[in-house]
Amino acid sequence: MSRTVTAGLDGSPESRAAADWAAREALRRGLALRLVHVHEWQPYSSVYAPLAGAVAAVDPDTQRQWAESVPRDAAAELGGRHPDLEITADLVSGQPAAALAAAAEESELLVLGSRGLGALAGFLVGSVASATVAQAVRPVVLVRAGEKGEDEHRPDLDGLVSQYTPFRDVVLGIDLARPHDDLLAFAFEAAMLRGTGLRVVHGWNLPASYGYNPAAVALDLEHELTGAQAKALTQVLAPWRAKYPAVEVVEHSLAGGAAHHLIEAAADASLVVVGRRVRHAAAGLHVGPVTHGVLHHAKAPVAVVPHD
Repeated sequence: MSRTVTAGLDGSPESRAAADWAAREALRRGLALRLVHVHEWQPYSSVYAPLAGAVAAVDPDTQRQWAESVPRDAAAELGGRHPDLEITADLVSGQPAAALAAAAEESELLVLGSRGLGALAGFLVGSVASATVAQAVRPVVLVRAGEKGEDEHRPDLDGLVSQYTPFRDVVLGIDLARPHDDLLAFAFEAAMLRGTGLRVVHGWNLPASYGYNPAAVALDLEHELTGAQAKALTQVLAPWRAKYPAVEVVEHSLAGGAAHHLIEAAADASLVVVGRRVRHAAAGLHVGPVTHGVLHHAKAPVAVVPHD
């Protein structure tokens, strides 16, 4: 099967924003778009009622009709706006997180929606999205409700934002202890596809021997530690700069929590890229504290790239 950009749909506004983002990304990558709605069939269930802004109990026949209409209607709407985009619409039965993670295996990336809580609060990541991110073996992008194409772009000289102005930078969060190629490749590729710059953010903390008292660190030692971290970041990025010479890279090696720095950088980003270490042992579903913080508070769409 040829690779696609896949969007998970549940009929909610946030999933429609995700499908719209996925359509634009598919066009950028020259790929087809696959729309997937996962439904757990039950004698009586509930569906999203757009006019009421809530859920309503429905019988099995109505469930099926509504479930079939979700991907079909979205495909018709997106096809009207993007006539050159190949779109397929699928209805899948099963447990949502597992089915979406399985759909991701056949995709370049999976795109899901997440309810926005405002400029400061960022995402409300639901249980299905959280579980899917933690299970998927391919990159997963979380998109807030209300996210529009022009939000990815810089304002023009008059302060107006449109899809015709340059893209905002892509932001990459990197852990120098485990700088994985899949994560770096995804971020550089995303920046290249958008014709924009890549801001690489590395947050680091003082050695544990200094505890929580930065004043205990002599000024010359602080400068030495800062220089060493910056040098290590430059060395990790050097081969990627050579591989993607068209991507302008700005490096930020900053003392303090990485999640805080990434959330600040996301305020002016088209996309934030973070990693998730794949756990091969049965240790539960985890995404790591930095990725968790970024998912819940970043203002821009967030791509989570799994790696060993």
